[in-house]
Amino acid sequence: MASDTGASGTRKKRATIWEVARLAGVSHQTVSRYLKGNGGMKPATKAKIDQAVAELDYRPNLIARSMRTQRSNRIAIVLPELTNFVPIPMLRGASAAAHEAGYMTDVVGLEGDASRRAEGALALLDTGQAEGLLSFTPLADAADRSGEQTPIVVFGEYDDNMHAQGELADGRPAAEIVRHLADLGHRRFLHVAGSQDWASARNRRKVYADTVEALGLESYGIVHGDWSVRSGYEAARELPADSGVTAVFAANDYVAMGVIRGFQDRGVRVPEEMSVFGWDNEQFTQYFRPTMSTVNYDREALGRQAMLSLLARVRGEEQPPGQLGKLFDLVPRGSSGPAPH
Repeated sequence: MASDTGASGTRKKRATIWEVARLAGVSHQTVSRYLKGNGGMKPATKAKIDQAVAELDYRPNLIARSMRTQRSNRIAIVLPELTNFVPIPMLRGASAAAHEAGYMTDVVGLEGDASRRAEGALALLDTGQAEGLLSFTPLADAADRSGEQTPIVVFGEYDDNMHAQGELADGRPAAEIVRHLADLGHRRFLHVAGSQDWASARNRRKVYADTVEALGLESYGIVHGDWSVRSGYEAARELPADSGVTAVFAANDYVAMGVIRGFQDRGVRVPEEMSVFGWDNEQFTQYFRPTMSTVNYDREALGRQAMLSLLARVRGEEQPPGQLGKLFDLVPRGSSGPAPH
């Protein structure tokens, strides 16, 4: 990580736009245009400025810029005021895209239902406290009230309660999990589901059941969990020893953690005697013992794409092309393996 402190312990002076211009061999007006993201710049010129910015570790003084331009250079990211779920990876991707474009970000909680949040969002823009607004929760028709150039983008993958919907709730990877485990010789399965208040949990459950039936496999049953470690632990502890189950599909990585620990406390070896597959690719899955098989989806890329769409509105530019590839990928690790003989 770059530091503002030199070897002597004194704080280094922040590089200026004129120093960037001098190193790149261009005018400071050209660098200013580069920082604003204005189009029409030759690729060779942009490359020289890119290199100069990197070499000098140049970071624009956003506060000074906003005083000169009467612009806030801030983007508001909206969540419901009362929520137990914060989409950290998507916030990270969105914030990174904004910062790279020279904007600061503020996470704002707006109270009320979608209509009331919409009023709060428009009021926030009217005060000039933010130049654009990216919402991870519905805002009624706020984004449409002032035409296509309204600097509001609503990320439509969550409902009022921050429950995943749309692409994020796609249950199809559950079919890939079942097929993968079937290829390893597993024939009898258990599914520990998530809360049925969530579309993602309902979709995973349905795809699991449909795939087991379509492949001529057996499902010992579906345990109604609540996304918690405890629900997975109890499901594993209560599974009869003669159930014949050799593979468990858990609704998420926390449930899978509980399942694995529940079996371990019973003396059931994972994966030698029981394979376990989770979902979400949480960071701890790489360091758990055994490492956990899971489903990865690039939530940071989703946040970045949403922010780039908003920045295009703020600048009056064309919308960027969608660059997301396959959203979900299976990540087999140490908690799954061949069926026991």
